[in-house]
Amino acid sequence: MEKILVIGAARSGIAAAKILHERGAQVILSDSKTELKLDLSGVEIKLGKQTEELLNGVDKIIVSPAVPIKIPLLKAAAKKNIPIISEVEFAYGLAKSPICAVTGTNGKTTTVTLLGLLLKEKFSKVGVGGNIGFPLSEVALEIGAGGYLAVEISSYQMEATKNFKPHISAILNVTPDHLKRHGSMEVYQLMKEKIFSQQTAEDFLILNYDDERTRDMINRAACKVLYFSRQRELAEGAFIKNNLLVIKYNGTIHELCTIDELGIKGGHNVENALAASLMAFLAGVEAEKISGVLKTFQGVEHRIEFVREIDGVKYYNDSKATNTDSAIKALETFAGHIVLIAGGDDKGTDLTDFLNLVNERVDYLILVGDAAARFKACALEKNFPAEKILEAGYSMERAVELAKEISRPPQVVLLSPACASFDMYSDFEERGKDFKRIVREL
Repeated sequence: MEKILVIGAARSGIAAAKILHERGAQVILSDSKTELKLDLSGVEIKLGKQTEELLNGVDKIIVSPAVPIKIPLLKAAAKKNIPIISEVEFAYGLAKSPICAVTGTNGKTTTVTLLGLLLKEKFSKVGVGGNIGFPLSEVALEIGAGGYLAVEISSYQMEATKNFKPHISAILNVTPDHLKRHGSMEVYQLMKEKIFSQQTAEDFLILNYDDERTRDMINRAACKVLYFSRQRELAEGAFIKNNLLVIKYNGTIHELCTIDELGIKGGHNVENALAASLMAFLAGVEAEKISGVLKTFQGVEHRIEFVREIDGVKYYNDSKATNTDSAIKALETFAGHIVLIAGGDDKGTDLTDFLNLVNERVDYLILVGDAAARFKACALEKNFPAEKILEAGYSMERAVELAKEISRPPQVVLLSPACASFDMYSDFEERGKDFKRIVREL
């Protein structure tokens, strides 16, 4: 009987442990947290300090995305030549249907959600999972053969992959993020590029022509590469022509819809729609079917999500903006007069471009969480008026109350933190739901 150690008792780790046990393996599920309520029949649970004793007799290790491969236990396992794979790699071994995989710093969730809907126009069985919604191992088993998988992939998930090979992959953009985990921009980009490292001539890679880092990846790809672009017409790929989203492939242009007809708004969402459409087209979805979905898709929760209008002021939840680049895209969606709630678990990234746009479009800046002091200091250095910076401590309720007190039409209130959420919440979803609850109770 194979003995497998699963490290990390979050959703993906729990899913892998269950599946492994059902398939006859002896499974140990380990997590460094000391208090977790887990009820997994037949799975040995080990909580707390992770010593090398956990490795005794272990044939393989499956690691959850949240667990860095640099932790001492995994270093010790590597010295013992114990194979270490990610949950995504494990899921790839289970998958019987082709995979469309999307990575990038921003836009992944919107693109994958839209991609799932587009694939459903052709395939009766479509699974959406990975870094979004459900663990990929669960989704792969549920869909089985004869369908398609739309998968969101993070840089964390790629750290311990070796053989993961989607049929169609896309890298939307690469901007500074997760540098605490990866150590440098170069390593972070390398994790992104692993998504196409195993692809061959019969596979496809979709890249953002407008992003210098992604455009250059063609030089390291062995598969067929196509671009999407919001800024220029391309010889082949997906782009804008006369205000129309189009796909040009094998010399034929397929018109999809106008920018105004697109259900999701903002320049970044035009890019997401181009990428998802091109992937679906290559998977076999007809252009006419793609067009219909693009016109009706309204986006995803926590991404510039309209919550409510109060006294002529609209409130938007953009909790998914966990980095400055994503927050910039949200700010660009509005013409100005923004009351911005920002801050949280500070990633330490450069704030220059973000604050330049804050100066242009934000009337009031309300700061929360660990990042508040640095954000305030940097905003003052950029000459943002001190009297228009308000601090709400670690209270989302106070932040929303302040926003309601100061906002007047035509202003909008936007939660777009430019930070992770872990100083106040378990994840960005919990943060967004709390913001919406508070707004709805006003």
